Amino acid sequence: MDDVEIESLPPGTALAWGHAPAPRRGPKPGYSLEQIVDAAIAQADAEGYAALSMPSIAKRLGITANALYRYLSSKEELLVLVAEAAWGPPPERVSGDWRAAVTAWARALLERCRRHPWLIDLPVRSVPSTPNLLGWLENFLEGMADSGLSAQDVTGCAVLVDGWVRSTASLLQDVNASPPDRVRALSAFLGPRLEGRGYARVAAVISGEAYGEEGMEEADVEFGLGRILDGIEALIERR
Repeated sequence: MDDVEIESLPPGTALAWGHAPAPRRGPKPGYSLEQIVDAAIAQADAEGYAALSMPSIAKRLGITANALYRYLSSKEELLVLVAEAAWGPPPERVSGDWRAAVTAWARALLERCRRHPWLIDLPVRSVPSTPNLLGWLENFLEGMADSGLSAQDVTGCAVLVDGWVRSTASLLQDVNASPPDRVRALSAFLGPRLEGRGYARVAAVISGEAYGEEGMEEADVEFGLGRILDGIEALIERR
């Protein structure tokens, strides 16, 4: 591709595919792009998505924010490269039917969210354009190849399962962040008040295991995925 076509691509796409821009005048760069991305991931792991600013990453590297722009043209470009590296390559395709493949895919994606909780706060492009993210999509499409669904339906299933992963990761992050003593206090406070208003069923849920001190159980997480897969199975049977 010529430079005009490269400039028309979404920010970060060409860099993610290994297309290095022409060298700029001035001193030889002291860092590689990979080192900068690694520093950004370490920054986000330590302080969350809000810490992914050019000044904070430059400070971690021991350079000025202006110097960081010698490597990257914008923060958006940085976020694309950070997402590409943090999501990483897709998992190995598991043997078995489409349901086993999609289950493994979803669990692997959720595991990445648990490793880097800030990933769910990153802006999401409508169409993935970087190698690893496209690899995740290819992995899903391959897993569903024998389902009998059309490419459009399978892509819709990918969007659905990806949405479940992101919403579940966000919920886990919020629920598991609540201190146990706060959970106990809230349960004790709400219990009699709910009973007084006639909300007996809600009171039973809050006082029971579903509102426990340990946060969400794995069975609760798997329940949602299982129902989505049941829906996909029903769609396959109608085709």
